Amino acid sequence: MNDRIKCEKYLSKVMSADEAAKLIYPNATIGMSGFTPAGHAKAVPLAIARRAEATGEKLNLTVMTGASVGDEIDGALTRSGAMKRRTPYQTNSTVRNAINAGEIDYFDVHLSQVAVWAKNGFFGDIDFAIVEIIGIDEEGHLIPSTSIGAANTYIECAKHVILEVNTTQPESLRGIHDVYTVERVPNSKPIPIIHADDRVGTDYYPCDFDKIAAIVYSDIPDKGRSVQPVDEISQKIADNIIELITKETEAGRLPVPLPPLQSGVGGVANAVLAGLKKSNFTDLKVYSEVLQDAVFDLIEAGKISFASGTSLTISPDFEEHYKANFESYRDKIMLRPQEISNHPEVIRRLGIIAMNTAIETDIYGNVNSSHINGTRIMNGIGGSGDFAQNAGLSIFMTPSTAKNGTLSCIVPFITHVDHTEHDIHFLVTEYGYADLRATTPKERARKIIDTCAHPDFRPMLHDYLDRACAQCAHKHTPQLLGEVFQGK
Repeated sequence: MNDRIKCEKYLSKVMSADEAAKLIYPNATIGMSGFTPAGHAKAVPLAIARRAEATGEKLNLTVMTGASVGDEIDGALTRSGAMKRRTPYQTNSTVRNAINAGEIDYFDVHLSQVAVWAKNGFFGDIDFAIVEIIGIDEEGHLIPSTSIGAANTYIECAKHVILEVNTTQPESLRGIHDVYTVERVPNSKPIPIIHADDRVGTDYYPCDFDKIAAIVYSDIPDKGRSVQPVDEISQKIADNIIELITKETEAGRLPVPLPPLQSGVGGVANAVLAGLKKSNFTDLKVYSEVLQDAVFDLIEAGKISFASGTSLTISPDFEEHYKANFESYRDKIMLRPQEISNHPEVIRRLGIIAMNTAIETDIYGNVNSSHINGTRIMNGIGGSGDFAQNAGLSIFMTPSTAKNGTLSCIVPFITHVDHTEHDIHFLVTEYGYADLRATTPKERARKIIDTCAHPDFRPMLHDYLDRACAQCAHKHTPQLLGEVFQGK
């Protein structure tokens, strides 16, 4: 295994995961690598959980990551009682339930802001960075793994660094990374990315040798999630998005080739990308967060010429094919820190077409993407706000109903606001799409009801809007808030 550490002096730092876990002190703030279940620290978090379970210590750890991570962090540290605070994004049901039960404190933040806040001390001191790498080269450079996320910033800001050299990750990953760090104000400079495939940084993490407290070997692989199958509703939403993008190009409002694409993860996102395979669009670029199965399928189909992200999230069903064909992808993909993949400056400059999902939206175009009934967190805002606020074309998509058609996802007033009416250009459901640009609140409301709401709920929504227009003293954005908050 020592062939992964090519600079001999670093071998003196090697120890077991359990020994490294003993270095963690109570009330520590820890920045961990990982963005989706890819490239996240695994062996040391599991060892910390074992320590907490064996000793009964109240470690009260604050855990920061890039975005969601695997069960080795969120599940194990929650079940062991080692974690007290969590940010910025999570998808693990164990930690989510603990958050909603009030057992873990969680605070949400835009993913592009994590590095900025860390470098400016908004999180307080970062005591440890625990980061997965694939090796250390002859010069002592740390080679990133299958995600970057905020790992480079945590290494920079942490007092102590613990490295996990993951021997299940292929060394052939080296070269796909582009690590670029933005300096703190007032020393920050323009990010020199003009095209999605511009390389502006290094393919390694810089780190002072003296900061490294431990190096641990890990043989725990990434465990990607299965891709949700494309159902009928997802397919219709995807078809509507392809249609609206096509019409935007025909009207001259979008160029051909298209600006780079950003897409969230999940069944609808995969359906959209699959739809692009059948479309007439070629020479597509991706400037997004997660590069998932459908991206590689489109690369093979000759549709995508380059894809930039911060994480490689490969499903178990696609993993064997992905590994067998990796060399054909490597010059067409790049992983960047999330500070860069989600940076407003770059998103605005590239004119990104952003496609993100909503839990619910109201008739005036405000979107809730993180809460159920305004009180129960699902995952967090993630990077959707970074892209929605700055995209050249901002699209939100949602099925028109939930709970087997018993609840409308189009409501008079959403229970939690993540994205305001000012950040959404198009709303898309399986029934159609509403162009919300250059519209008044009441024009938006009628468009959304008539084109996006489920037909069974349109009469009720129109009734509400008509009564609000008649009864509300202020006519610009009429609401009957008493009815909304009483659930009438």
